Amino acid sequence: MKKIILFAFRSMMVLTASAQDHINLDTYIGAQLATEDLNGTARYVGMGGAMEALGADLSTIATNPAGIGLYRRNQVTGSLSLLVQEGAKSFQDGSKTNVSFDQLGIVLSSRTGMHSYLNVGFNYRKSRNFNQILSAANAAINGSSQNRQTTIKAVRGDLDAYWGESQVDRLYYGLIEEKDGSMSTIDATDYDFTRANTGYIGEYDINLSGNINNQVYLGLTVGIKDVHYNAYSEYFEHLNSPTMPSLTSVLMSDDHRITGQGYDVKAGIIVRPFEASPFRFGVSVSTPTWYKLSTSNTARIGNVEQIGYDADFRFYTPWKFGASLGHVIDNMVAVGLSYEYADYGSCDMRAINDYGYDWDGYYHESSASDREMERLTQNTLRGVSTLKVGAEVKADEHMSFRVGYNYVSPMYKEDGVRDQSLNSPGTYMASTTDYTNWKATNRLTAGVGFTLDKWRIDVAYQYQMRKGDFYPFMHRDPQNANEPFSAKYYSEYGLLEVLKNECSAVSVKDNRHQLMCSVTYSF
Repeated sequence: MKKIILFAFRSMMVLTASAQDHINLDTYIGAQLATEDLNGTARYVGMGGAMEALGADLSTIATNPAGIGLYRRNQVTGSLSLLVQEGAKSFQDGSKTNVSFDQLGIVLSSRTGMHSYLNVGFNYRKSRNFNQILSAANAAINGSSQNRQTTIKAVRGDLDAYWGESQVDRLYYGLIEEKDGSMSTIDATDYDFTRANTGYIGEYDINLSGNINNQVYLGLTVGIKDVHYNAYSEYFEHLNSPTMPSLTSVLMSDDHRITGQGYDVKAGIIVRPFEASPFRFGVSVSTPTWYKLSTSNTARIGNVEQIGYDADFRFYTPWKFGASLGHVIDNMVAVGLSYEYADYGSCDMRAINDYGYDWDGYYHESSASDREMERLTQNTLRGVSTLKVGAEVKADEHMSFRVGYNYVSPMYKEDGVRDQSLNSPGTYMASTTDYTNWKATNRLTAGVGFTLDKWRIDVAYQYQMRKGDFYPFMHRDPQNANEPFSAKYYSEYGLLEVLKNECSAVSVKDNRHQLMCSVTYSF
């Protein structure tokens, strides 16, 4: 049996293809690129982001563009923050404490009638801060191991003869072959995992908005996004190998980077239905972000071998839809309620399959969906509802207090699995196998604002909480949720045997504190 597996691996190593024109992204990494943080001005964050119908804040340029139409004066705002991850330890380039430049924007407002305005706005916002340190360890992994998973994939025939094995499979195979000269199934007693994520997605929004008779507000925003994603991880297994007593442990490291740009379009409307009342409601819609990205990764196992890939690909996020309510009481109390929905199961990873220059010298390019990865995304991710509530109370003309709350429903299905047996280049070119099924996110916010003449200083605090289930590799058979990942084969004695690889989840947390400060000047 070992000789058959060895021959199959050698054949596929010869046929391994270049990854230059194909995707190197899977569902779980794509989910990180598609989501956003609660970030922007300190006033917006202090109210939990529930300002889509209230408007008159630069952060609404990206959620309901009509909110910029409520401005009556020119305004410039800049924001900084301090982000602290709870319970984390610094690792490689990752730090649990980070200072971040989060926002800078300007609105120019001009009167077009007695009760009408036409406004132009520009805003930079850090829509996603990737800084995170994730650590997990498990001393009860049922004897399962990365090597055992590679062996099972080979027995099942999950390793494609054209693309070749994944980077992880290839590196584990190289280690075992060097030590033993054959593919062996080695049990692991425990593991340790640590990853440091750094980087961000910067969003640059340009807005045109206005109002009609101070009752209907319209807005349109064109956004450009800039991606800088970096991740370094180390996975360490202690092994139990009777046939290779010198092989007591193995360390795999991975360095992964994604860069590129994307763009989207957002539109919104706010209506004040009663002329004598400040009550208003709003609706908004955002197109997918159409990304063109480049990825590169380098994986190493011990001192045996290093392997890497570079690739360009396209990635499209889902449509987003929003609805909101806002009301002001006696010009002293403002309350807001916002709801947003996005179906992350519709995320689209696309391989670039044709590009070049035509006879007139114009560059052309086409892409196609990775159908296998598309199926995994639909089976793993789901629609997410985001509920935001917030309030602001003016103590006097110089001081305001704010509170807010967010609930973000889980993006991952409870039985979600990162399928490493998938017939997809996004699997074959992967250099990691771990994944986390994150649960719901809760955010508590509070803030205070000070106004003096044309200046305003806002301070906000945000506490974000979420839990997740971490797995170092595929913990079950994607085709059967009730069975571990396994394969049946006949041993050299003719007996039917079953190889199983099942690892229980480790509960992890991502709790963080954020302290923000914004300075605003109106003119």
